[in-house]
Amino acid sequence: MAAALLANVLYSTGFVLEKRALAAMPEVDIRRPARLLRLVLGSPLWIGGSLSLAAGFGAQLAVYRTLPIAAAQGIFVSGLVLLVLLSSRLLGEETTGRERYALGAILAALLMVVLSLSEGSDTVSRSAPAPLILTVCLPSLAMGIWLYGSAERRSRHRHRMPTTGVEYGVAVGLLYGVSSLAIKGVSSYLTTSGLGGAVVDLLRSPYPYLLLFTGAFGLVMSQAALQRCRASLIVPVCTTVTCLFTAVLGTLAFGEALPHEPVRLALRLAGTALAVSVLLAMPKHDTAPQPPIATKELTPP
Repeated sequence: MAAALLANVLYSTGFVLEKRALAAMPEVDIRRPARLLRLVLGSPLWIGGSLSLAAGFGAQLAVYRTLPIAAAQGIFVSGLVLLVLLSSRLLGEETTGRERYALGAILAALLMVVLSLSEGSDTVSRSAPAPLILTVCLPSLAMGIWLYGSAERRSRHRHRMPTTGVEYGVAVGLLYGVSSLAIKGVSSYLTTSGLGGAVVDLLRSPYPYLLLFTGAFGLVMSQAALQRCRASLIVPVCTTVTCLFTAVLGTLAFGEALPHEPVRLALRLAGTALAVSVLLAMPKHDTAPQPPIATKELTPP
């Protein structure tokens, strides 16, 4: 529990620091990754945010060794409240009433998932078949990249409405969901004895390669999305998709059984359905009025 709460603080702080650093940079473009990396690595504030995220990754490894996947996701999503507070205080972002209700509903949905857990009967799985993991992850990666590309193409339309970042959040959330499953897989190889053999076994598994892929693409995609959209919306959407993806598909892939008691099973299924429905109902465009277009005053010849 302590490691999960620490991961929440580190992740929320990291996202806010990166967003603040990106706000002071020229516009970044995923089609120019070398320029993007040069810009972010030249910002001490962004480096501080990335180090905070890396520390959160380390805390997440510890969590997956001691908690079931669904329980871990329920705790991780509680960090959304801290993220919204930090975004309001440090970034000056304001959420709409509809978005605040949506965040509250998401927290309620994932609280239902947490209440469905039982320490005595829930088990922590250590492994999953590699073909099953690839069957789950590869289509998800392809879908995330396709969805992000579609959002990018729409963003370049001249007469588009300002996006809130929901599409970006879903796309990056799918990549981070795969990354979360890979972290769960890596955690199963952590050991205090037989380190050499554990490293060889880890390199034979798909997990380090999934982490490298999602790390590289997730870095570029998330930075461009954070610069264009409000962190107080895109990060909750991304977190929700990641948590649902990991809790549902991870539970199945790693063989962590659903509850047998009717009440606990109903809580888990209802919480998942509520979170998905709220995500689908979230606004796709900002409703703030846009500044009028400046026009020249015409004078007769």
